[in-house]
Amino acid sequence: MGLIKEVRTTKNPLKKFFQKDEVNKDLTLQGLINMLNLRGVSGEALSEATYFACLKILSESLGKLPLKLQQHTQDGGVVKAYRHPLYSVLSTRPNPYMTSTHFWSTVEYNRNHHGNAYVWIRGAGSRTTLWILPSNAVQIWVDDKGVWGSQNSIWYAYTHQKSGEIYKISSDSILHFKTSTSFDGIKGLSVRDILDSTLAGNLTAQDMLNKLYENGFTAKAVLQYTGSLSDELTKKFVKGIEDFATGNNDTVKSIIPIPLGATLTPLNIKLADNQFVELKKYSALQIAAAFGIKPNQINDYEKASYAAAEQQQLAFYVDTLLYILKQYEEELSYKLLTEDELQSGYYFKFNVAVILRADLKTQIESLVSATTNGLYTPDEARALLDYPAKGCNELICNGNMMPVKMAGEQFKKGGNE
Repeated sequence: MGLIKEVRTTKNPLKKFFQKDEVNKDLTLQGLINMLNLRGVSGEALSEATYFACLKILSESLGKLPLKLQQHTQDGGVVKAYRHPLYSVLSTRPNPYMTSTHFWSTVEYNRNHHGNAYVWIRGAGSRTTLWILPSNAVQIWVDDKGVWGSQNSIWYAYTHQKSGEIYKISSDSILHFKTSTSFDGIKGLSVRDILDSTLAGNLTAQDMLNKLYENGFTAKAVLQYTGSLSDELTKKFVKGIEDFATGNNDTVKSIIPIPLGATLTPLNIKLADNQFVELKKYSALQIAAAFGIKPNQINDYEKASYAAAEQQQLAFYVDTLLYILKQYEEELSYKLLTEDELQSGYYFKFNVAVILRADLKTQIESLVSATTNGLYTPDEARALLDYPAKGCNELICNGNMMPVKMAGEQFKKGGNE
């Protein structure tokens, strides 16, 4: 614990990188990128096409969803809290170097690849900024002795990648997003670690294909020859035949010269005989299923039609995204809003309509139905289509309809009625 430094919230965490008396006084663009954790995460798993595609789909799905701060009104309605200081911070620019789209897609990328994503909350109100911490540089500590505050409180130890300094950050100042797989509820497990053997098998298969490409799809062969050659001459002899067979010889590309008394017998090892394609495809579906990605999203349309693809998109939201978004919304609301604001009905919510949006004809028919049945005002419906308001901000409905409690009133008689 003696190595842990107290976080100084009154100082700019980026200040020392721009001071002239520091070691990194000549801060290059690459240095800034490294400091802000904007570089890609290296690793063999990323070279597996299905794994990378799943990361890309999930991160971009989250990045394209607008994040809104809303409030429940006293009359039971919901309004967007445009005037709240956090509205523009979360929906437009979480920090000076990232747009909201890139910020949330990067957080989701780290959450899936590492199992946990950490965001450092700096400042308050309209001066709030959010900074993504490298997931592999953060450790979760439980203060079971109450040394730093209340007993069994959670702290995050962040080791700076440049200076090696360790910072102690309280859980109230960290947005922690984890995967659904967790045995203690505190730290998540990444799909990469869980499917380590499956990913290793797919990487081996891809490596085999790469070697086949390098060899011009020429399989191994048995070279028979008469005579006695030393080990060195044998290697040179075989190397010469191999250069012709793989097309590496600059003079002859299509003819393989065989010396008198030698026979070249190819070993017919076919990928189809080993069900290579089927096994690789099955492994790809396993990886996608672990992420909650539907087959059509990784370009597997074998059992899909256009209508089925639409249903799979809805299933992707219900089965996969809904859990992820609910976690984000709960963490943001709890860590960024005060108790009074929560009591006043403020909450964060992602707008999922952008991924569930149908074709124009279906949109218009749905909006017309919602407007004529008193769900939307005409101006609200026009706003959803990005049209200007026309002063029709009143709920309208069919005059033949009546409240349920008035059902049967037309059959009652009294007086001269």
